[in-house]
Amino acid sequence: MESPLAGRRLAVLGLGKMGGILLDAFLRQELISRDLVRATVHHEHRVRELRDHWAVDVSTDNGRAVEGADVVLLCVKPRTVRELAREIAPHLTPGALLISVAASVPTFVIEEELDGFAVVRAMPNTPCVIGRGMTGISSGRHANAEHLEITRGLFDSVGRSVVVDERHMDAVTGLSASGPAFIYVILESLAEAGVKVGLPREISTLLAAQTVLGAADMVLRTNSHPALLKDEVTTPAGCTVDGILELEEGKLRVTLIKAVVKATQRAKELMVSD
Repeated sequence: MESPLAGRRLAVLGLGKMGGILLDAFLRQELISRDLVRATVHHEHRVRELRDHWAVDVSTDNGRAVEGADVVLLCVKPRTVRELAREIAPHLTPGALLISVAASVPTFVIEEELDGFAVVRAMPNTPCVIGRGMTGISSGRHANAEHLEITRGLFDSVGRSVVVDERHMDAVTGLSASGPAFIYVILESLAEAGVKVGLPREISTLLAAQTVLGAADMVLRTNSHPALLKDEVTTPAGCTVDGILELEEGKLRVTLIKAVVKATQRAKELMVSD
């Protein structure tokens, strides 16, 4: 399968955590050669360090970075997106695709500064670093099917992607972008429980992690509703049903729902309060 970046130049504006995760994946999978990449960081003292680490052209000059770029990844804090778009506007190549991974920033905010350019909004999560990420994608006014195909190709290279209406992007942030942290809390609790009932911590953590991984894979591979899969484990008068009763009594289900709702609400506020 041809790389979505084949024959294209890439600019990564904001080589921080997510920018670094994505660039690392693109380079490891040889989606693009290093000589076709330019990246930027905010602080001058990090330029040499990151240039040596990634072996790509790194600077603090966003305008220079986007010159000649066919695809531009905006990986900066939400509150700086509008200013950045205004800064790069005179330097963009006509026809360039801009992909923003800034949480909570609607595409129209970028389009107001970059009128006529194709803008796609993406919300990946940190498991992208191991190729198990989940990314929600929505398109702006000028983005077409080809732009979405390029974007999906990029994020499918680090996991899976789904195209949603932009009005759902804050919910994607609250569920799949924040979700790994919620799962880590659950994993930590399961591992602690294993220790409580006598298991060595290392074995307990392995049991918990592989159990969560296997359960998630069952949902994806069978396309079955989680409730049906839960029933397959829950035998009459068995031990599992007692454990589920404890979860229900502790309101785990309601608490997880409220966590996603709260994270979604916060996502709506990030651009103005970050």
